[in-house]
Amino acid sequence: MKYILNLIIALIISHLAYSQNNEQTIRQIFAKQQKAWNEGNIEVFMEDYWHSENLKFIGKNGITKGWQATLDRYKKSYPNREAMGVLTFEIIEIKIIGGKNAFVIGKWHLKRTQDELGGHFTLLWEKIKGKWVIVADHSS
Repeated sequence: MKYILNLIIALIISHLAYSQNNEQTIRQIFAKQQKAWNEGNIEVFMEDYWHSENLKFIGKNGITKGWQATLDRYKKSYPNREAMGVLTFEIIEIKIIGGKNAFVIGKWHLKRTQDELGGHFTLLWEKIKGKWVIVADHSS
């Protein structure tokens, strides 16, 4: 009985450590994306989106499907550093689901010379080939 109890405790601790490690990795990706954006590098910002035609970006103008189409949409909406401004993220919640998926809720804020924009996002992440990537982005 003592052995089973110790095994259960070890499994719980292992699961918590695994979830915290994945959450920390996702937070590091957000920091990398924020830095890339603020340096005017949309391509590096997009590195952690799923390089697939199945990627989905949902915004105020509808659904954009595919990595290249999402990159093109960003470049059209933010054609230069002035339009890109300074981006900050506020992560509200990261929920690791089954070890392979994560659901993230947060806020984004863009400060530009002429104005400020902001909103919320929900992201579905998936661990594909050992790397966390965004597979669906709903930003408003």
